[in-house]
Amino acid sequence: MSTPAPSAADSVETVGRESPLPRAKPPTDVEQLYRLHNDALLRFVSAKLGSLQEAKEVAQEAYVRLLGLEHREAISYLRAFLFKTASNLAMDRLRARRSTPVIVTDAKEGLLICDLSPERNVAGEQMVGVLNQALSELPSKCRQVLLLHRIEGMSRTEIALRMDLGERMVRLYMARALEHLRARLGEPRNSRE
Repeated sequence: MSTPAPSAADSVETVGRESPLPRAKPPTDVEQLYRLHNDALLRFVSAKLGSLQEAKEVAQEAYVRLLGLEHREAISYLRAFLFKTASNLAMDRLRARRSTPVIVTDAKEGLLICDLSPERNVAGEQMVGVLNQALSELPSKCRQVLLLHRIEGMSRTEIALRMDLGERMVRLYMARALEHLRARLGEPRNSRE
């Protein structure tokens, strides 16, 4: 005796006589994790990162990684796996923050302000001191040619007209100034721009 194949009516519950509704599927393990632990996960990650928006992004990525596992049933503690994955992702973001300088724009001035490490700040200040000293050591025409070109953005022709010099002299003053600065900064002579 053969049993009849299940029909479409077997997989549908009827409410009243007119509106058939599909039977609810049992929730998956990830859906249950989401319902039961998502708020706690967001609080956990948000406390690490200090940002609810970033916490939501990290949680989403953790769920995606969990869904991407081929054999989720092999992991006995999915909640622990989810929280550990989210923690690792949050730590990756924190490391990236530390290695990338924060750039802030001052809208009034149109300036970019970089948040650098103390070592980079000190190195920058020392470099500026060396450059200022090297510029003060230059003859006045060399210094003026260099500043007009590098700071004012003037072409060699414009500098020649402004200072009443030939373009060849402007090139020579520029070369002398750059050579002096390179020597003071310890750059090799063959590193030309």
